Amino acid sequence: MLCGKQVVLGVTGGIAAYKAAELCRLFVRDGAGVRVILTEAAKQFVTPLTFQTVSGNRVYDDLFAGSRNYTVDHVGLAQAADLILVAPATANCLGKLAAGIADDLLTTTILAAGCPILLAPAMNTKMFNNLIVQENISKLLLRGYRFVPPAEGELACGDCGSGRLAPLNIIFDAAKSLLSSTMELRGVRLLVTAGPTREAVDPVRYLTNHSSGKMGYAVAQAAAEQGAEVTLVSGPVTLPAPAGVRIVQVTTAQEMYAAVLSLYPEMDVVVKAAAVADYRPADVLETKIKKDGDMVLPLVRTPDILAELGKCKQSQVLVGFAAETDNLRENALAKLYRKNLELIVANDLTEEGAGFNTDTNVVKFYFKDGREKQLARMSKLEVAREIINEIKEIINIAKKTS
Repeated sequence: MLCGKQVVLGVTGGIAAYKAAELCRLFVRDGAGVRVILTEAAKQFVTPLTFQTVSGNRVYDDLFAGSRNYTVDHVGLAQAADLILVAPATANCLGKLAAGIADDLLTTTILAAGCPILLAPAMNTKMFNNLIVQENISKLLLRGYRFVPPAEGELACGDCGSGRLAPLNIIFDAAKSLLSSTMELRGVRLLVTAGPTREAVDPVRYLTNHSSGKMGYAVAQAAAEQGAEVTLVSGPVTLPAPAGVRIVQVTTAQEMYAAVLSLYPEMDVVVKAAAVADYRPADVLETKIKKDGDMVLPLVRTPDILAELGKCKQSQVLVGFAAETDNLRENALAKLYRKNLELIVANDLTEEGAGFNTDTNVVKFYFKDGREKQLARMSKLEVAREIINEIKEIINIAKKTS
């Protein structure tokens, strides 16, 4: 529950503005106090009376109106807010925030705020993919703004692609996570690996696996929510980078090995969630292989990144994953001790709702101290938050015993 939390909901002038009333209702139903700021453009789509009725509070829509609640509205709203959420956030709004322009009540409130700011963009696909808009998003990410990326689908204009306002439950969950965050990992440097690797066979073919990267990206998001300085070393995936996370793109196992080992000395925690190819072709052919009967493809081992980290570990916390189809406990424990880990997250790929290319996972934690913990099926982000909670506990225990 969000009892006692104060949310400023900014609504800008996009067709998705009508969805913001339901979003407001979700916060109110969960106990939060909501103050709504409507831009002039937003009032072309929705009315102040709608939000006044849903929120139970006065709606703010004029920078120069006399204040009834604060000495100066934009300062008072900013100081009282535990979170400012803009949904939908138009290209115009993103551009003004990236440039530091404060020419209405919403932008002046955001610039005066010290609380987390969460932006949920919604616009035409071509607008969202426009280089200028993407540059503005990058600037805002670097300045600590958080984002809920837009969804893909059919838009009001008839185009199809990325630009739809994210589902309201996803926006609400992201906001709720920020409101409940204790920021206990502030100052902790955490590295996450995610996704598959690709090992070239010839100019058109490669060896890979079914990893989508969703689990690793969720861990990066959960760590950033708790204030960690997160670096995400990612294989080739189609996922948007989590807000506030530094991303390093790689393709092959060797590239991931080099990236991780170079960053390792400066890290406090490493979560190795990537599904690295265990083998690569012994030789990469320079020309395309022609179909001419059966083929024998010699393979050689790729570097074992996690084993290498375990060998040269100083004080880092190491967390690994074990995706198995049989003997889950036996294989997970063997990997835990062989690779010198504090925690291994194991899942049975044959179990419904677990494994690759799903939005959920069913995992069991095995700890270095002998503890075990079974989790029910839940979203990968919820699993990620459980992992981060365990990492916080491991760090706290280490501090007490040092």
